[in-house]
Amino acid sequence: MSLNLFIEKNFKPIYWSIFICSVVLLLLYASNQILTGDQTQMLIKGYLGAYQGTWLSYGNAASVVGNVPGSLSTLLVGLPLLIWNSPWAPMLLLPIIRLISFFLFDHVIKQCFSPVVRISFAVLYLLNPWFLFDSLIYNPAYLCFFAALHCWTAFKMREQHSFICSFLHVLAIGLAMQIHYSWPILAAMSAYLYYRGIIKVSWWGLIAGGVAILASLIPYFIEMQHNTGIQSQGTDRYLAWGAVHVYPVLKAALYWLRYSSFLFTNRIIVDADFLWLSDTAWVRTVIDYLWQGLLFTIGGLTVVSSWAINRKVWRVIKPHWRSRSTISLSSADWLMHYAFSAFIGIIISAMLSPIIFSYWHLIIAFGFALFPVLYYAEHWQTKRPERLALVTCVVAGYFLVVNLVASHDSNKFSYLIGYQEQVEAYLLEEGLTYQELLEKK
Repeated sequence: MSLNLFIEKNFKPIYWSIFICSVVLLLLYASNQILTGDQTQMLIKGYLGAYQGTWLSYGNAASVVGNVPGSLSTLLVGLPLLIWNSPWAPMLLLPIIRLISFFLFDHVIKQCFSPVVRISFAVLYLLNPWFLFDSLIYNPAYLCFFAALHCWTAFKMREQHSFICSFLHVLAIGLAMQIHYSWPILAAMSAYLYYRGIIKVSWWGLIAGGVAILASLIPYFIEMQHNTGIQSQGTDRYLAWGAVHVYPVLKAALYWLRYSSFLFTNRIIVDADFLWLSDTAWVRTVIDYLWQGLLFTIGGLTVVSSWAINRKVWRVIKPHWRSRSTISLSSADWLMHYAFSAFIGIIISAMLSPIIFSYWHLIIAFGFALFPVLYYAEHWQTKRPERLALVTCVVAGYFLVVNLVASHDSNKFSYLIGYQEQVEAYLLEEGLTYQELLEKK
């Protein structure tokens, strides 16, 4: 039996095996995370809400532009703590949210591509170090859900006006705004899709969603009147700074290619010390050079491949990417226009931004960047099915190796320290104890 036929006949066991493997890796990453200021910013807000009843109306501080508006990041940590008083309560909510994002994307993928390509997507999304390396309790880790909700609702809106989908579509953008300042990418995407006429909106749904978001921001607007510290910080940079300096835009465009390649963040590639393999310095140095050489080589080759794939997909989009006339698109072609809107959103955001983006600033677009690869994979499924099946298996194996190293020995994760112990030590340092919650009750 051919490998491709084997995958088709055993779709469900393979699909759920990938899912279970991802769950294990998510928990492994979570338990090994190194607590830094990114996590403590969220933890302190959640614990202040759960233990002292102080629910802050603003989120994490961001570079130059002040704190993220809204209470959502506080609630994502604080509400689980009211149900179960453990550092793992908010931490377990995060993998659930991230896995839901996969199912939302998968609901779209299965209507566009064949089952084997759907398996390829499960591998490229659930087992991808780009996805799993963000399995720690900081605000960009939640963005995949809002990206998936945006995609799912837009896909539903391609054929009919829907109040609930339009409402949820606006919520996806508005709630992403309460998590991270990358939300303009989603807003630019929606504007482009509507301009092109390839989504149909319910104006009442949009209005209801906008009102709901504004209502949720009322405490933030009140807080802003009295607390100038959460507003924009003093800087010599300005709106459209990125467009003037050009390099930020070029770097943002490169991240679009990197997300669909295996050129992962340097925090995975260069920060391993391999103490768990050997106590001998020269042995660790040799292993480190081999590790970096392998990851940079494969990463570089796949960036070139990603560029070539995106170039082929551009030829599909190019004839009518600016046209507002009604065109009939297959589900797969529609998805390529959606992916193109994400690229436009990244470029616009990079042009407007007063900072130079790093990978976490654009990670909201990770799932979208995989769509052109899936489009090309469908071509392989038609012409070279055995090659696609073999490549999918090899990629899964490669991802597992990278994840096992990165989750134990990298810039953000270490097997030498536990998540719960770090949180408990931090709470003692801040004077936040469970006794406060008991006294309040």
